[in-house]
Amino acid sequence: MTRLSVRTERLVHIYRSEGHDVAALSGVDLDVRGGEMVGLLGPSGAGKSTLLSLLGGMFRPSAGKIFVGDTELTAMSEHELDDLRARRVSIMLQGATRNLVPYRNPEQNVMLAQRWARRRARDLPAPREILEAVGLADHAHVPLRRLSAGQLQLAAVAVALAPRPGLLLADEPTSQLDHSARDTVLEAIARANRDLGTTVLLVTHDPDVARSLPRTVTIRDGKIGGEGRLGEEYAVVTADGFLPLPAHALPDLPPGTLVRVRSVAEGFLLIVEGHQGPADKDGS
Repeated sequence: MTRLSVRTERLVHIYRSEGHDVAALSGVDLDVRGGEMVGLLGPSGAGKSTLLSLLGGMFRPSAGKIFVGDTELTAMSEHELDDLRARRVSIMLQGATRNLVPYRNPEQNVMLAQRWARRRARDLPAPREILEAVGLADHAHVPLRRLSAGQLQLAAVAVALAPRPGLLLADEPTSQLDHSARDTVLEAIARANRDLGTTVLLVTHDPDVARSLPRTVTIRDGKIGGEGRLGEEYAVVTADGFLPLPAHALPDLPPGTLVRVRSVAEGFLLIVEGHQGPADKDGS
């Protein structure tokens, strides 16, 4: 398995809603190294799930480029995208049952996920080995209707890992789970990242999950609005020189605030100098 990096260049996605154009993403520049585990944060409607779907080739962006490894997704045919999702990129949709065939048990679901991938790779692990890796080996033959919510989500993780992907995209994999099940599912995903080198991008609204991740990227109003490292949030200078501030700073730094950037020995210092009111803006 090859660890897959992810890179986007000025990614834009516009969709129609009630006769109007809505920009779900407005120039996203994202860079994820192969083998990283990254959380995508932000309020509902910020564009997180849209970004995840675009990275998985579920649909095409309105503008910009997407690279997974050395492959440009935006230049691939539909057949090539299908092959990519079958073998190299796995997508976990929000809600465990959306990723599972309801009348098949966990082992059978893993076998189905491997069917297409086995045409191109002969070194895939046995389904029971994958279920054991996520802690579900004892429930391999249990009907899905008899599994708990946490066990269903573990089965979905096993299906996503079945082809040994280089990239796992997970949309809210721990939502609607109690704390114990949430931690078990998160550890199963982290183990795949740690032991297999699978690159992981996951969407979450859970602050406890976000704090546990080595890196987070906050999407706000269709743009990258900040980054985090082990629970500490940072502002990020965009490719075109803008500096979106973290949400917690906005009440104290309203639009029009004057900020001076000064070079110092340790790097740069931001100095808040005051507020530019409407009269100052138009010169009156």
